[in-house]
Amino acid sequence: MFYRLPEPLPWAALATPLVAAEDALARLDQQLATSPIRHGWRTRTDFADACASLALQGDLVLLEDLVLHDAGRDRHAPSQELTRAHAILRTRRRIAAAELGWATSLTGLAALSEDPDGAADQDAIPVPVAPTVDATNGEEDLDDVDDAFAAELAGIDALIARSTRLLTDTGAMREKSPLLYDPTWGETDRLAAWRHVVAETRTLPPVLAATVAYDAWAALEPLQHRAWLGPLLAADLLRACGKARHHLPALASALRRVPRDRWLVRDPLSRWLTFLGAVTTGAEHGMSDHDRLMLSREVLQAKVKGRRGSSSLPRLIELVLARPLVSATTIADELGVTPRAAQTLVAELGLRELTGRGRYRAWGVL
Repeated sequence: MFYRLPEPLPWAALATPLVAAEDALARLDQQLATSPIRHGWRTRTDFADACASLALQGDLVLLEDLVLHDAGRDRHAPSQELTRAHAILRTRRRIAAAELGWATSLTGLAALSEDPDGAADQDAIPVPVAPTVDATNGEEDLDDVDDAFAAELAGIDALIARSTRLLTDTGAMREKSPLLYDPTWGETDRLAAWRHVVAETRTLPPVLAATVAYDAWAALEPLQHRAWLGPLLAADLLRACGKARHHLPALASALRRVPRDRWLVRDPLSRWLTFLGAVTTGAEHGMSDHDRLMLSREVLQAKVKGRRGSSSLPRLIELVLARPLVSATTIADELGVTPRAAQTLVAELGLRELTGRGRYRAWGVL
């Protein structure tokens, strides 16, 4: 497959939306450069962008479920969609923590291709069965004890085998099931074609280069079932070009604000203009979110003014600003208090309850 850039490029149509997108993105990055809530803003953006990435593929995951799953506090067994959303979240964090341009390099693409949808974390390990007790005499059945011991040994063997497989992995891509992946897809050729397109955009303005890279990823589909990786790679290109030094742009969240029929048209120029408009809208929305969080921070800090130095309320403020929502157990774990004390702290700050439930409640700053 091939993806060709139009010659010559339609600069007359691209100039105005391109300047607007670059200006909005630069203003957001400059605002975050000296922001006291930069870490919290980026953490919240990671969660929202992971949910948006899945929404672009037609799947819905609640932000609340993703936050609780990431904290290991699931209210129910995680669904397949939730597992995929968490894989996207971890991938986004991995790219943000890596060196600039790592994701689009050969090493980065190989690493991001090895673990499709977080499957490596889903290896089944037998769960030891607890020995049963005879209700008549209260003594353990010896056969059940032997079965439980055998189950424990099987679990240990499975864990050793999995660890050995991970440690001896030389970097080759894990063999994929033919039931889920087309063996004739030609990922190597498609990735090579995509990297060729990226190389051709090196002389273009950063935002336009990212636009072409995303559009080429969507058109070529280099990795099966990984269309959501396109916005993350485009965002990494923006970081590598110095256009977003202090954050990883949430391009999936930006694209979700655009009507679907506008970025699924056949005309490349129309898709580019839609992407540029989404970048502008997303950056402006990011600045609005930042201003709103700053205002919430000032209001909450005013409530704890004059408190003793050992109070946990200032730390709770930083926690709720860094998470889309928090539960009593999350607060207890992070602040080292009891769940009951966590609810008391929440009441003192007057945080808004977001779930509308009587149990398994969560609070946050909207």
